[in-house]
Amino acid sequence: MHPHGAERVICIQGACTLHQEHADGSTGSVTLAPGDYAINPPGTWHTADVAPGATCTAIFITPGIGTTHRPR
Repeated sequence: MHPHGAERVICIQGACTLHQEHADGSTGSVTLAPGDYAINPPGTWHTADVAPGATCTAIFITPGIGTTHRPR
């Protein structure tokens, strides 16, 4: 979770599913294919999954100050 800015996730190759838990408690998931992108707003807990046996290359542009982690 990045409290001080939005994170950009850009899928370059393969596919991944981005899971988000927003500050208001709502959740969502989106599957990214090559050329797709998503934004993790500030304060949104998030993770990404790649299907078993599959691969994905993605660019994460992350505001690092204040980043926190929690177990999955």
